[in-house]
Amino acid sequence: MDKKRVWISAGIILNDSKDSVFITRRPAKAHKGGFWEFAGGKVEQGETAEQAVIRELHEEVGIEATALEHFMALEHDYPEKALKFDFFLVTAFEGEAFGKEGQPGEWVALSNLRDYTFPEANEVVLDKLMGL
Repeated sequence: MDKKRVWISAGIILNDSKDSVFITRRPAKAHKGGFWEFAGGKVEQGETAEQAVIRELHEEVGIEATALEHFMALEHDYPEKALKFDFFLVTAFEGEAFGKEGQPGEWVALSNLRDYTFPEANEVVLDKLMGL
């Protein structure tokens, strides 16, 4: 059975000195609940991945991304769902990042990211980030 691939666009929000990143924790009831993640969400019909990440970051963490660069694209299959991701580095934004939907959020040094549990799909992203 071919599962429909869900397209997700996520933002890796960097601080000014590019040594910390803002991550949020998934709600317990969500897929991969309790895991940490880079804020983002589904790309809607008629949207580009870039438009989606700007909208999602506004909705989820209350910032207006003003500078983005594509960081990586990947596909990941979980037993229960098939995902396709576009990750963007957010290198400039307006506002203060916070968990706008009530989710915990925190700034974490890139060097400490491995102390947080992320969904498996994020492994290659973390590896690449650690190399920045």
